[in-house]
Amino acid sequence: MKLGLLQFSPVWEDKIASLEKVKELVGHLDEPVELLILPEMSLTGFTMNPQNFAEGIGGKTFRFFSELALEKKINVFVGIIEDSKNKFYNTLLHIDSRGKLVKLYRKIHPFSYSSEDKYYAAGARPAITKIKKFRIGLSICYDLRFPELYRRYAKKKVHLIVDIANWPDTRIEHWRTLLKARAIENQCYVAGINRVGDDPKLHYNGYSSVFDPMGNELVSLPDEEKIVVAEIDKAVVNDVRNQFPFLDDIRLI
Repeated sequence: MKLGLLQFSPVWEDKIASLEKVKELVGHLDEPVELLILPEMSLTGFTMNPQNFAEGIGGKTFRFFSELALEKKINVFVGIIEDSKNKFYNTLLHIDSRGKLVKLYRKIHPFSYSSEDKYYAAGARPAITKIKKFRIGLSICYDLRFPELYRRYAKKKVHLIVDIANWPDTRIEHWRTLLKARAIENQCYVAGINRVGDDPKLHYNGYSSVFDPMGNELVSLPDEEKIVVAEIDKAVVNDVRNQFPFLDDIRLI
């Protein structure tokens, strides 16, 4: 399966302008992909003003990416600010190639260091979605620091874990190291999709990456606004787990 990691600099708190950038980048994609993945809070940046940008599951952002998925015959993972029952969530949507919502994941670990927990409710459960025969575990940014979530995915034998993020350059080595660690310890592919550019407080230098089940880096993209493509193979995951059956020895205490 080919993944397209859409790394870009969203226009701060401006969904319309950000959508125009997405359209341009997708228009320059010169090879087919089966899954297109955007960063966390894809069209606004990491804003603490959810009341101004939150929308329901069937809102404008969903409708745009639903049409895009249907037109391009691809699956899309996109981050939105979700309004549900008078609560705001940092949410990842999986829209399939028919333009239908397949799965949503609400960020379980709001980033308290930046007061995200004061503005966004925490998600209640992990989420696994499927594309063809690939099982995919979903996560968002700060979740990456909590391996317990990913162990849940490993026990369910996912083939790919995705983390969408707004991860600043001051801690980018943590990002790179943790993505690699999650791949090695759970013996699956890990794709991390980060943003670039600036928001009012921080600078981001990307390093959207894919690691294989042995921790080898397949692609990594610093700084640039671009869709980087990586191909993953379910058979590789199965071979690694058969050759090194470490997951069978987990004792969750």
